[in-house]
Amino acid sequence: MTIAGNGLFIFVKINAKIMSELIHLRTVSDIVKFFKLDDPVRHPLVDVVDFARVMGHITEPLTVQSDFYAIIFKHYRNNHFRYGRKLVDFQDGSLICLAPGQSLQMDSDTEAPANKGWGLFFHPDLIRASSLHAKMKGYTFFSYEISEALHLSEKEEQALLDCASKIDHELGQNIDEHSQAIIISTIELFLNYCSRFYGRQFITRQNSNHHVAAQVEKVLNSCFENNGIAEKGLPTVKFLADQVNLSPGYLSDLLKRETGRNAQDHIHFYLIEEAKNILLGTNKSVGEIAYSLGFEYPQYFNKLFKQKTGHTPNEFRNLN
Repeated sequence: MTIAGNGLFIFVKINAKIMSELIHLRTVSDIVKFFKLDDPVRHPLVDVVDFARVMGHITEPLTVQSDFYAIIFKHYRNNHFRYGRKLVDFQDGSLICLAPGQSLQMDSDTEAPANKGWGLFFHPDLIRASSLHAKMKGYTFFSYEISEALHLSEKEEQALLDCASKIDHELGQNIDEHSQAIIISTIELFLNYCSRFYGRQFITRQNSNHHVAAQVEKVLNSCFENNGIAEKGLPTVKFLADQVNLSPGYLSDLLKRETGRNAQDHIHFYLIEEAKNILLGTNKSVGEIAYSLGFEYPQYFNKLFKQKTGHTPNEFRNLN
């Protein structure tokens, strides 16, 4: 099978309350039934689907949730689509990656413009006994929102298509003792390409990334001003992400590339600086300081402070 056809799905990854009909796909084999393909199930744990072969059967919006990983490539001829109230630019091909349990909204495909696309689907059980299973948490792009999709150049698109085609070809062969290892290694290569291409995307968006980093610093300054933490509590990564309209995972990766510190590290930096100011500027006990900074248990504050400074709070106060 050649993966290059015209599929007509518009996909929207959602975290909000599900309003459309919910379809839960438990196994990769359910993909064949869902897309109404005539093909026999080639492998119960992995499949590649060319969307050109499945267009025209979704007449109303559906919300799909799966128990497996879904990697979906689309090339929109109209260059953009709507995510909530926001228009998202798709000048080149775009890739979204969903982890098990995440939801995907699929709009009607009966009147959509022609688009190219394909999907790679694999169940966690496929990789559970392999080294790739332990590496999956490192592929943080599975936690990104669709508005943070990976925008691919033609060369990047071709590199991923080659991997998907190789998996598709392997699924068409007689299964032997080497099949699973080849498929898993190709999936890992695919994911490593995604990491590389996201790295490129962060670099090419440096101007906007600088702006986001500056916004985060401004938000944190505001949070820690005038004893704000005692009143409002310690800011979370999700809170910061909401302030700059990004997902927590994407924000953390963006900040890591821009500043060398992820979002949680930024919060801890401001927290420790505030703790130092209170330790040296007041006679409050360590317990009082911990509570004022939002810690329920002072020992957690002591542990974090020593981790970040090399000294306990009392040692720091005595040294200075």
